Amino acid sequence: MSLTAPPAPAPRITYGAVLGSPYVTRLLGGTLASRLPNGMAPVAILLWATTNGGSIAFGGLLSALYGLSSALAQPVKGRLMDRHGQTAVHLPAALLNASLLVTLPLAGPYGGPGLTTAIVAAAGLTTPALEAGLRALWPSVLPDHRLRHAALALDTGTQGLLYIVGPLLVATLASAYNPSVALAVTAALGLTGTTVVAFAPPSRRWCPTLSAQEQARTAHRLSSPGLMLLFISLAGIGFAIGAMNVWAITMAGYHEQELLAGILPAAFSTGSFFGGLLYGRRRWIGTTTDRLIGAGTLFLAGWLPLVALPGPYGATAAVVVPGVFLTVVVACAYVTTDSLTPAGRTSEAYAWLILAIGTGQSVGTALAGRLAEQPLTTAALPAAGAAFALVVLLAARRRLGPAAA
Repeated sequence: MSLTAPPAPAPRITYGAVLGSPYVTRLLGGTLASRLPNGMAPVAILLWATTNGGSIAFGGLLSALYGLSSALAQPVKGRLMDRHGQTAVHLPAALLNASLLVTLPLAGPYGGPGLTTAIVAAAGLTTPALEAGLRALWPSVLPDHRLRHAALALDTGTQGLLYIVGPLLVATLASAYNPSVALAVTAALGLTGTTVVAFAPPSRRWCPTLSAQEQARTAHRLSSPGLMLLFISLAGIGFAIGAMNVWAITMAGYHEQELLAGILPAAFSTGSFFGGLLYGRRRWIGTTTDRLIGAGTLFLAGWLPLVALPGPYGATAAVVVPGVFLTVVVACAYVTTDSLTPAGRTSEAYAWLILAIGTGQSVGTALAGRLAEQPLTTAALPAAGAAFALVVLLAARRRLGPAAA
């Protein structure tokens, strides 16, 4: 009989403990404010273009160009952060981005479509890489891996709300004033949020752990089979999200209820928010890889009811389920990326992860748009993207490693 008392269970993690940790509220709040323009700028650009005599097709092109150029520039900014630190990259990017957004209404009437397109592309390219930067800061801000686990889930879950609040704010400002005011507010929010983060001590003190020569020697590690397969699978996740947005518009037309075009994505984002809250509070057993594949399986299962073409209420309830598991997939993907990435290259690796999802989302949107007149096919596209992601994850399972959380 042992006289040794069993170890006391670890105290339960609460979001109060996470938010009460030094700098967490400032970093998370500033990052959310600076990323709110990600949901505002495409809508504000579209409204500004159509209000000033441009066609919806041209406005849509400008909106898509902003999002695509922003995603494509992520790895470059991530690598610059890994070499020069965060503040040196965040602040110039935010200043340029804000200046270009404010300049757009002034330059548009004089430069024509060519200058307008160039300004929008440049604004997208200079969007601050706050999301990748924040993920790189968590290990130094929250050394306790359980607190870091909860913070990552909270961060991932709340980003879906940006795409609900952002478009609503733009619509309100454009209705009360005009789209130019919405662009100015978008610029101000981005610059203010980035400044809050960039001048926070953890961001100012953060520096790469490898020299430029050492980073060059580890460059091949970012093209390791495990990371490449993980990013390819995440493109499938993004494809499902992009197709879902077009499917929502198709459903709105099919049922002659315009509000569904906004309600369905909002329900999906709400599921993502609550999924993050629930996931971050629990202490999980097993490996991150197991949770990643399990969540990917449930993410796929959540899309399958759409193939039955449910009514408005059924469709709204259905999309909540894949939204819940999206947060788990993305949170586990970040942890896996961290475990497979050499020290000093994390910002760039996170940026490639963001690019993979964004690229898949663009492809999903484009393909679903081409097939929008076929309701059944459009409804099946999110499940197709999720199935692709799951197949790749299963094939990559041994290469992803047993990254335990």
